[in-house]
Amino acid sequence: MLKNLNIWFVSSLVVSIGVLIPIITVFFSFFEDTSNYYEILKNTFLIEYIFNSFVLLISVLILTFLIGTMSAYLVSFYTFPFSEFFKWALILSFAVPPYIYAYSLTAFFENYGTAFTILTNLFGEGEYNSDIPKFDGLLGAILSLSFSLFAYVYILSRASFLYQSQNLIDLGRSLGFSKFKSLYKLILPAARPAIVAGLSLVAMETLAEFGAVDFFSINTLTTGIYNSWIAFDDLAFSNRLSFFLLLFIFALFIVENLSRKKAKYHFNSKGGFKQKEKINLSGKKSVFAFIFCFIIFSYF
Repeated sequence: MLKNLNIWFVSSLVVSIGVLIPIITVFFSFFEDTSNYYEILKNTFLIEYIFNSFVLLISVLILTFLIGTMSAYLVSFYTFPFSEFFKWALILSFAVPPYIYAYSLTAFFENYGTAFTILTNLFGEGEYNSDIPKFDGLLGAILSLSFSLFAYVYILSRASFLYQSQNLIDLGRSLGFSKFKSLYKLILPAARPAIVAGLSLVAMETLAEFGAVDFFSINTLTTGIYNSWIAFDDLAFSNRLSFFLLLFIFALFIVENLSRKKAKYHFNSKGGFKQKEKINLSGKKSVFAFIFCFIIFSYF
């Protein structure tokens, strides 16, 4: 028993040290000399970098939350045409990195792009470019990142939904809740730890993304890190900017943890776990669920 405990302790210690080495390296960059790039950045683009990073992060978190939780909710609680297919197919967004989404989004909606070709083939020659929406700049980056990363929220939310007891659904019915009210009053709060874990991964990926934001010419803190390292050969200041990103992520974790207080989100198995029964959708509701999942799937 003690031998097994020592093996796990040593293994955990080695893994922890491996994880801490980059963080410690970044921290000690504050004691190193830097170039004059900081003064240049402070007087020019630093506020823009911070603002763009903040807007990008918040927008992607909101969009991935809506897409991830709603799609997970539909395939976990309801049956509709191709629901079993979408249950696994929606995970495939992981296969496409954000910068590929960025290229595809631009190529489809740009002037004389794929959308223009489709409209021309369907309705003949015409001036369609003015009617085709353009998804570039910050909006394009938000959409590209959201559709690439929502699977983090989808997978963890779905796993949590699958293990929610039918007793929870019956509780909502006994209280007279509608399906929507049961969703945001009971189901989502019970799945909060899983959703927050998924959003945390999305936040880290968003703040670390360079390919998509560079393609759309969006200046973020990641751009500053790249420029300070590659253009100015200032690794110390690059590490400092990275440290501020780490602090921001840690701050999000602390705020979320404090907001939980002493709330518990697990179910006691001794109370009797009742397997959840899926509801069979029909009519307009079935069509809506199919279209929602199909649009998400067809995008990638």
